[in-house]
Amino acid sequence: MLKSILIIEDDADILSTVESVLSFNNFAVTGLSHTHDIIESIKAHKPDLVLTDYMLPGMNGGKICQMIKSTHETKHIPVILMSAYHRQAISLANFNYDAYLPKPFDIDKLVKAINKLLN
Repeated sequence: MLKSILIIEDDADILSTVESVLSFNNFAVTGLSHTHDIIESIKAHKPDLVLTDYMLPGMNGGKICQMIKSTHETKHIPVILMSAYHRQAISLANFNYDAYLPKPFDIDKLVKAINKLLN
């Protein structure tokens, strides 16, 4: 059975590219471009891992990570936080993410980070 990845990314080009790459690497991929009812969406999709951008409309990825990690049904899900705002990386540590990738990121590094968290 394929491992399931939920991607939360508002940039359609990045979302499409990451979906394609992860599908090619044998992951079941679902992409969301919104943060509306995000915890309910995560509970419904039951992903093995969440990959989220930091800068999102409505709610930032750090807050999403905090919500995932503080909700009983989702706290076990690894979260990778991505951001083009590298200077914030140090301050992002309080969001309890499992891995951080600065944008732009190398696709191979992304796949390695996902495999590391899922194995």
